[in-house]
Amino acid sequence: MDYSFNLDDYDYPLDPSLIAQYPVKDRESSKLLVLDRAKATFKDHNFKDIVDFLNPGDCLVLNDSRVFPARLFGKKETGGKVELFLLHFPEEIDIGVAKVECLFRASKPLRPGMIVYCQQGISAKVIEVKDGRAHIKLFYSGLLEEVLDKAAKVPLPPYIKREEEEIDRKCYQTVYAKVPGSVAAPTAGLHFTTRLLEEIKNKGVKIVTVTLHVGYGTFAPIRDKDIRKHKIHSEWLWISEESAKAINNVKSKSGRVIAVGTTSVRALEASGKSGKVLPYSNFCDLYIVPGHKFKIVDAMITNFHLPKSSLIVLVSAFAGRELILKAYKHAATSGYRFYSYGDAMFII
Repeated sequence: MDYSFNLDDYDYPLDPSLIAQYPVKDRESSKLLVLDRAKATFKDHNFKDIVDFLNPGDCLVLNDSRVFPARLFGKKETGGKVELFLLHFPEEIDIGVAKVECLFRASKPLRPGMIVYCQQGISAKVIEVKDGRAHIKLFYSGLLEEVLDKAAKVPLPPYIKREEEEIDRKCYQTVYAKVPGSVAAPTAGLHFTTRLLEEIKNKGVKIVTVTLHVGYGTFAPIRDKDIRKHKIHSEWLWISEESAKAINNVKSKSGRVIAVGTTSVRALEASGKSGKVLPYSNFCDLYIVPGHKFKIVDAMITNFHLPKSSLIVLVSAFAGRELILKAYKHAATSGYRFYSYGDAMFII
């Protein structure tokens, strides 16, 4: 397998018209490229065909983190407009009070003590400003999740060149999303429908969930020429004892553990360094590069990722850089849709 650590070796050309700006009408109708590592081949399918490639006794691992509306818009006491991008789901410290770190956009820098007035009666007091980020306290009335749902916008990725629309409230969310905390969707899971998951379950496939809250850093490009020098962002990960036990049981019976998305891959490999998945409740900053020995994940479902990103490095570590780039070239010439709202790949 090619173990290149040169950032330029993870680049590829892409026509901007292939970057999906909207979701497909029917989640499971997206395209699916099945890549066989052992045979070094790939073949075109529809995503609903995924059932044919799953076996009784396999384990499908889903990330059930839920995207929350993280973009707040408001005004300073002077009338100046401010946008606040919440970097994690706010931690409630009292009834009607929560603290959170955010990015911000304003005509003039924010200062400690400043108040920003947002919609739905939310106000934000600036506590500290450092390195382009602000620590703020939110003051609100009611349930925080419901207030944010009404007052804030869904944080679409920067390569989707439009504002949030009503369709994004439903489609930029997996059908099994449960725990609020992500500012970006675990996009490989966007292709599943409730019907499809039921069909998979009825085939004898074990379905297990983990929770990894996807942070804004997922969009951060690698800037070092040597990819090993890159520092990946840290994200909160929780794996229950029940999920760990179910995954280990499948492994002990020679079933495949199939991770849905790179977030699930990182979750499983971070908690399974010993060869067994352990319950986990902590931050995860595992950065997977070529040479990583995968101890838990046997196959993965993933979308097509940005060039020179930590995500394309991860899938290259799993399947080999040259094979991945050949598959990406085929996908681009075959009209596959790329990135968050794009099509999928199943690497077996």
